[in-house]
Amino acid sequence: MTHQEILRKVEWKDLRKLSVREMLIENNISIPWFLGAMLLAYFEYYLLALPFSAFFFLTALRQVHNGFHNSLGTNRFLTWLSLYLNSILMLVSIHAVKFNHIRHHKYCLSEEDYEGKAANMTWYGAILYGPIHYFLIHKVTLQLGNKNYRNNVLLELASILLFVVVVFYFQIHFLMYHIAVMLFGEFLMAFFAVWTVHHDTHDHPNFARTQRTGWKNKLTFSMFYHLEHHLFPAVPTIKLPELARRIDESLPEIEKKTTF
Repeated sequence: MTHQEILRKVEWKDLRKLSVREMLIENNISIPWFLGAMLLAYFEYYLLALPFSAFFFLTALRQVHNGFHNSLGTNRFLTWLSLYLNSILMLVSIHAVKFNHIRHHKYCLSEEDYEGKAANMTWYGAILYGPIHYFLIHKVTLQLGNKNYRNNVLLELASILLFVVVVFYFQIHFLMYHIAVMLFGEFLMAFFAVWTVHHDTHDHPNFARTQRTGWKNKLTFSMFYHLEHHLFPAVPTIKLPELARRIDESLPEIEKKTTF
C-alpha cells in the first residue's frame, strides 16, 4: 500500500487543528519541568533535578518537533521564537535540527538523510556516534541550507556561546549543571531520536517503529508514535493517540514494529 493510499483511507485532516487548550499545552509543556529542574539545582539537589531535566529535554523536543511541522498552532514569528529560545536552553541550533529533520522525511534512511545515519548502526554504535551526529547536523545545514537557515543557525550558535560564556564566567552553578545535562542529552539524540524508532526498518523506511503501550506513551509524552508521525507529519503530537486509533481501525494490516 502506497503512502497516498494510506492518506486516502485514514481520516486525519481534522486532527491538524488545535483547540486553545491544546495549543497552550503544546507551547508550554516544557516549562514546569524546566522550572522544577532549575529550582532543585539552585538548592544543589542535583540528583532530584535529573528526572526534571530529562523530562524538560523530552518535552522541549516535542515542542520544537511540532514547530518543525508548523503544528504548534501559533503564527510564524511565535513558532520561530520557540525554536530560537529552545536552541539556547537545549544547547543546539534547533534550526539545524529542523533542516536535517525535514530532509529526513524527504530522503528517509537514504544517503541524503544525514539525520538518519544512526539507524544503520548497532544500539551501542548509535550511542558512540552521538557527538558526531551533534556536529554533523550543524555542518550539513551550514553547507546545504539556504541563507535563512544559515543565518538562523549562526544566530542560535552565537546565542548559545554567549549563554555558556556568561554562565561559566559568573559561575552560576545551577545553570552550569543545566548545560552539562543538556549536552549529555544532545549526545544521546542519535540513539533515542533515530536508532530507537528506525532500526531494522530499511525495507520500508516510512513505516517507522511505534509504541502502543499506554503507560510507556504517557511516560514519553507520546513521542514514540513514530510510524504515525511519518505517515502524517502535519498532525500535532497531542493528536497522535487518536491518529493511532484511526490507523488501527482503518488499516489493521499495517505491521507495527515496537519501539521499546
